[in-house]
Amino acid sequence: MGMGSDMYRQQILDHYKNPRNYGELEDATFEHVGENPMCGDTLKLFVKLEDDDETIQHVSFIGDGCAISQASASLLSQELGGMTLEEVRAMERDDIMDLLGVEVSPMRIKCAVLAEKVAQDGAAIYQGDKELDETTTED
Repeated sequence: MGMGSDMYRQQILDHYKNPRNYGELEDATFEHVGENPMCGDTLKLFVKLEDDDETIQHVSFIGDGCAISQASASLLSQELGGMTLEEVRAMERDDIMDLLGVEVSPMRIKCAVLAEKVAQDGAAIYQGDKELDETTTED
């Protein structure tokens, strides 16, 4: 692969250093917090829905952790606009891997999928299908 992976590493570093949509969203429809205790990643996602109450208008996040967890949150925040909550909940782990575009070691998978998990759990809680508690990648 060679060249390709370096480019992707650049992308991850870029999103880590200059995260997109970083910050709290004042008028968020819902927010959700998650953590990956293994690595010490924490993430809080803010989701603003359109008037139809299901289409995502904007996503922002605040958090702290390794480059992969923060870059995937940044990349995901760009991706989720225009998606419905159902579509978000249907996302697979591979979707986030494709977004990152880099081979992630098994140890780092939880870092990579944290943002997706937080978005999915937040959506499920908002839609009344899940009890309100913090997302953790322990399981």
